[in-house]
Amino acid sequence: MRRFENQVVVITGSATGIGAATARRFAAEGAWVACLDINDAGNRATAAAARAAGVEALALPCDVRSHADQDGAFEIVKAAWGRIDVLVACAGVYVGGPLPEIPLDRWEDVVAVNLTGVLVSNSLAAPVMTAQGRGSIINIASMAAKTSWPFSAEYSGTKSGVVGITRSAAMELGPHGVTVNAVCAGNTLTDMVRKVAGEIGPTVGMTAEEWLGMRADDTALKRLARPEEIAGVVAFLASEDARYLTGQAIEVDGGLVLS
Repeated sequence: MRRFENQVVVITGSATGIGAATARRFAAEGAWVACLDINDAGNRATAAAARAAGVEALALPCDVRSHADQDGAFEIVKAAWGRIDVLVACAGVYVGGPLPEIPLDRWEDVVAVNLTGVLVSNSLAAPVMTAQGRGSIINIASMAAKTSWPFSAEYSGTKSGVVGITRSAAMELGPHGVTVNAVCAGNTLTDMVRKVAGEIGPTVGMTAEEWLGMRADDTALKRLARPEEIAGVVAFLASEDARYLTGQAIEVDGGLVLS
């Protein structure tokens, strides 16, 4: 079933991981996909995979820390296709360390990507969607917004902020037919999570694989998510079946919250 035939979907952070899986999912369901990412090679590969599904796709270089970059990319999308039906704000980074050792410049960079980047993309999509009288915004947060761990203040703080943006935007845009939701993903087998495992595992006397195994054991399902499983929930939130669902921070965590 192609639920998004000829709809326009903009995805930030589309070069790898959840963003890339989301682009492939929407393309498989008929959407035209605009891929925005600072990783140009990976982003082009994602757009090529979307075109292989028989849809139109754009690969737009974009550093979400730059308002000008995002604004320019959105203008290209509007000029090319005339509308934006779905925004998936997925671009994000993880860094961690002891609270007393967090350098201010690193904190500001994480905020610029994970929080300000989401705010800007939402603010650029909002007037297009309100003019159409319809649209769906899905912000990728994290279970770190609802629970947390040591050495994760930067990541948890920014992802909690994403949930706050989502709730406020849902209230503001709802009267115009626009839904806004967040996906609070649990640990997902992406390059970023594997990198985190390689960095954090040794600090607690574990290999990367042992650390990932420990995180899997924290869940009811005893495994980590695949990016495609998060993408499936994103697609649901953009679909007709979710038109009365807004302002939510959906836990997609394999039962992590139960532990």
